[in-house]
Amino acid sequence: MQGVERSGAEGPAELVLRGGTVLALDAADTRGTAIAVRHGRVLAVGDEARIAPLIGRRTRVVELAGRAVIPGINDSHLHATWLGAMWPDTVFGAMEAGAGAEVPAGGHGGPAAEAAPLEASAADPHVPAGPRLVDDEAGRRRAILRAGELIAALGITSYTEPGLGPGEDDGATGCFGQAVLDTYRALESERALRARVNVLALFGVLDGASELRAFLAGLRGLDRRTERPAWLRLAGVKIFADGIPPMLQAWTAHRYPDGTQGDLLVGGGDLAQRAANLTEMIRAVHRQGLQLGVHATGDRTIAHVIDAVEAASAEAPADLRHYVIHGDLVTPASLERMRGLGMGLNVQAGISAKTAPWVAGVLGEEVAAAAWPIARAIEAGVPVSLSSDAPVLAPDWRQGIADADAWMGAAGPAGTERRMLQLLRAYTVVPAHQDGAESWKGTLAPRMAADLCVLEANPLELAPAELPGVGVELTVVDGDVVFER
Repeated sequence: MQGVERSGAEGPAELVLRGGTVLALDAADTRGTAIAVRHGRVLAVGDEARIAPLIGRRTRVVELAGRAVIPGINDSHLHATWLGAMWPDTVFGAMEAGAGAEVPAGGHGGPAAEAAPLEASAADPHVPAGPRLVDDEAGRRRAILRAGELIAALGITSYTEPGLGPGEDDGATGCFGQAVLDTYRALESERALRARVNVLALFGVLDGASELRAFLAGLRGLDRRTERPAWLRLAGVKIFADGIPPMLQAWTAHRYPDGTQGDLLVGGGDLAQRAANLTEMIRAVHRQGLQLGVHATGDRTIAHVIDAVEAASAEAPADLRHYVIHGDLVTPASLERMRGLGMGLNVQAGISAKTAPWVAGVLGEEVAAAAWPIARAIEAGVPVSLSSDAPVLAPDWRQGIADADAWMGAAGPAGTERRMLQLLRAYTVVPAHQDGAESWKGTLAPRMAADLCVLEANPLELAPAELPGVGVELTVVDGDVVFER
């Protein structure tokens, strides 16, 4: 099994959870009342009679008492170092508390994002006036480990750190430079990580322009080696293709109030040159066999990214799971093309809900109402991963599911369980596919990685709006308990 190093030797289970509901979320929609784990893998899911013979003298048995087991959550777009350095503050939390009433610049409100307790510089409201959030190795370690504690308590067993690299070595926060990736390597070698981590390399400035020459040089020098790819994997590359609609930065077929239509963040003399440079970046990443995650919000940007992926795939066919991050103004036509190319969509429903009024303010109510078409994308067969973009939002997937459900509109009584299954899979099964790891994680089928979380209630018996009130009781990664309430 790719990525899982432990052997499959016979013997009793090391961990059994019984007396509740187990949702495997596999293709067969397997459900049981108990689950057995051995050597970091799922041994079996079934009723208690099926699992009982697997219990030995040293097996730890957890009585679920009606609680539910689901696969571990995969937050596929989570800035863990930034989260650990900022927590308990979040970007939107600081804004809502009055620390920043203005619409943020860039995709995240700038690296500092008006985050309390930092005060904004008078010269630039998005650059902290005080010391960097993280400025040394000890600080990086503390931030990553603090984030690990937080997400373990939320049932998160995998996440993607979407953008680390030399382009941010002088960044305002210290949370995205090459040294952060080096710290991850050190922590993994010490077996100190509490979750599996995928990383996207970054060769430009966070929320800023990438220059073609520097990008290609960074790509050539990229070192992807890690000790255990199942725990730390450099999956590919992130590109910031444009900004966000509220700041009139997303490249769109619509017109903003000032008559403009946005632009690309990629360097170049004019728009045509910037578009050509973006195409070359995408082709270069694809040629190296790396996955590409593109921050793209405007409909024209997204269509251009699809064009470039299509051309690159025609030159060198490969299943690399490229995906669009955010995808605010993605169109139905683009969704169909993405499905055909095997491209995914990574959406943060909480951001959709919070920023829709801003989009309406610059592009109109009709455009805002059609933005972030989560339901349409799922029905079109596009792999849709839900994520938090923490610390832009808190990394609470339960709230993410509630926000996604509200944004998608009423499912109707008959569709409530189906909707919940769709949204749970968007935080487990689909992100595993995005990671290229669906053969060994993301479900609780036999021989899959024993990454799971225990909830105090069965989510299929709840409306999504009720999920934020359901507690996480236990989190297991690779068969080991990393959180227990």
